[in-house]
Amino acid sequence: MGKIKVGIAGYGAIGQRLADGVVLQKDMEMIGVADLAPTLAIRALYEKGMPYDLYLVAGADKSKFDTLGIPVKGSFEDLLDKVDIMLDSSPGGVGAENKELYEKKNVKAIFQGGEKNDVANVFFHGYANYEKGIGKDYLKLTSCNTTGLIRSVDCLDRECGGIEKVAITIIRRVADPGDYHRGLTNALQIDKVPSHQALDLMTIMPHIEATGILVHTPVTHGHIITVTATGKQKITKDMALKVFMKHPRIRVVRIDDGFLGNASFFKYARDLGNPRGDMYEIGLWEDSVVETGNDIMYAINIPQESVTIPETIDGIRAAMKMQTTREEGTNETNKYLGIKNR
Repeated sequence: MGKIKVGIAGYGAIGQRLADGVVLQKDMEMIGVADLAPTLAIRALYEKGMPYDLYLVAGADKSKFDTLGIPVKGSFEDLLDKVDIMLDSSPGGVGAENKELYEKKNVKAIFQGGEKNDVANVFFHGYANYEKGIGKDYLKLTSCNTTGLIRSVDCLDRECGGIEKVAITIIRRVADPGDYHRGLTNALQIDKVPSHQALDLMTIMPHIEATGILVHTPVTHGHIITVTATGKQKITKDMALKVFMKHPRIRVVRIDDGFLGNASFFKYARDLGNPRGDMYEIGLWEDSVVETGNDIMYAINIPQESVTIPETIDGIRAAMKMQTTREEGTNETNKYLGIKNR
């Protein structure tokens, strides 16, 4: 099998990161990105020397790009003619419209969490149900919160004798850095129970009962989720920490080392020199892992802009049958993204 040819629809917060992640995969080729307008992200792409070819979706005004000197390679359909699979990170609802073109061009696609589940054959997570995505034409990723949540619950479920139920509280950042659409606010807002993340977890892992509360908070750098998990047998703190530390996409940290909260992870990622201050791993506080009766409780940090990138690349591997087991697929993704066991 030659390199898998990949295109990206929507060059926003997720699309930029997907493009950079695909480029790192030695068995994939980034063909180009498609968008509608010369956004700041597109202008930055131009100033960086156009490392990716740019294609315009229907309705785009090419003259606006021409005025800025931004080169355009062709139309969205031109891009589809050159790829094996599309990563669709368009605004919610647009991906479903794009699917008609993907079907027309016989191109596989992976959609992000903003689309409805019925857009895809499989609601996908790289660790929890990789095998269900093998060879499928259309996959849909879980949201950033659900992606990180499932990583932690799945490893307990597999390594500690099974999980019966979980209860979660999500302290949710209100918007990404640089966003204004949520407005300026000095308030917390609570959603109705159960949160969609709990429902999504049960869709991916139907053998687990889940419920959850979500609180919107006026911050931008990451979500924090508390999890109380009930095992089929008692899970001790030592058991939980052992499996968390083994997981390459979970970074176990301590408060005494300076990881005081969400901003600590963002600063640490910048200090590591990670592009955009991104971190592919979720953070998990060793200090938060506690036995409460027969349950185990812990807290995780979700870097919302980058956490779904590895699982999306897992999706390419599954859909294109590049690797046919979760271990092989996730290991290849981790290797090329530089995600290591610590």
